[in-house]
Amino acid sequence: MSNTLTGLIPDIYRALDVVSQEPTAFIDSVTRDSSADMVPMNATMIVPQAPSNANGGDVTPAMALPAAVYQTIGNKPFAFTKARYMPFSWTGSEQRAMNSGPGFLTLKQAQIAQAIRALRNEIESDIAVAIRLAASRAYGVAGTTPFANDLSDPANLVKILTDNGAPGDRHLTIDTTAGVNLRKLTQLTNVNQAGSSDPLRRGVLLNIFDFSVRESGQVSAHIKGTGASYVVNGSHAIGSTSLAIKAGSGTVVAGDVLSLQNDTNKYVVTTGVSAPGTVEIAAPGLRQAHVDGETVTIGNNYVGNAAYSRSAVLLGTRLPDMPTEGDLSVDQMVITDPVTGLSFRVLAYPGDHMITYRVEIAWGVSVIKPEHTALLLG
Repeated sequence: MSNTLTGLIPDIYRALDVVSQEPTAFIDSVTRDSSADMVPMNATMIVPQAPSNANGGDVTPAMALPAAVYQTIGNKPFAFTKARYMPFSWTGSEQRAMNSGPGFLTLKQAQIAQAIRALRNEIESDIAVAIRLAASRAYGVAGTTPFANDLSDPANLVKILTDNGAPGDRHLTIDTTAGVNLRKLTQLTNVNQAGSSDPLRRGVLLNIFDFSVRESGQVSAHIKGTGASYVVNGSHAIGSTSLAIKAGSGTVVAGDVLSLQNDTNKYVVTTGVSAPGTVEIAAPGLRQAHVDGETVTIGNNYVGNAAYSRSAVLLGTRLPDMPTEGDLSVDQMVITDPVTGLSFRVLAYPGDHMITYRVEIAWGVSVIKPEHTALLLG
């Protein structure tokens, strides 16, 4: 069979420029580690993490050698969890009919571009959900779009990440509704205040408080569990990532935001509970101690805008595994998406008087440093 794909490369890239493209800020602002490319599907790669050091002491001259001090090295798992494809098919009769009109090749190029778009958005969504379910804390009012009046939202996110020791290369990814409010702030659009005409003339979101602010079309909404009327069960020290709750009813689910009595922090649940029991929150855990009987308030539904350091989130992508002998496809090629830099494989599978095309990619996402992430509720 003649080559059906290689000659399409220039036209496919032109099609990628024409097909709709939702913003993909998460893909652009997380870590991509090439060493993850060697991990088989569903196998786990361990990312080692050094613990904090609290073993300091005074320097005292002595002839004795210092004693060894051992640490327990933590880790976060990473795995490729998805290998996905987007297919479409043509019969010979359909190709003939299209060639008498707009042209079969023109439509096929757009179909390939649409398949890449769908996979790209799914990867973007997975990153958004991973951060939402693993963030250290949250700021803002659930159900209220951020940036309503001023820049207090990013200012408070800076405090959370700085208090947690998050490094630079920080990013704030918001949905387009929050983007509307941000663009309406006069301190960003008045050139004399912003120091640039970009937000006013070009719609560019400036860096704010060392955050690279971008929009994503896949910022996800969280639907709260049914939990209510819980209180703290027992005493909990600062830094605890387990919180025992009692007396209430209903489910507390991952992603729920908890507020505790006499504590201004908002904690994000990473592991929920279906009855009174113990929920888990992300590092660095509780910011102040809590005692038995204090009230636990479960926040409302929200949109999970996210602030994070690039190094906090790992995205691994590669082409799905292929046998060394190949498979039944008669042609294949690799296309690199100019929007995100992700590479996709396009394959052609002939059948009886028809052909099916697949566009495919494998990926995995892991929040390897939860304390360097925070949510901006919307």
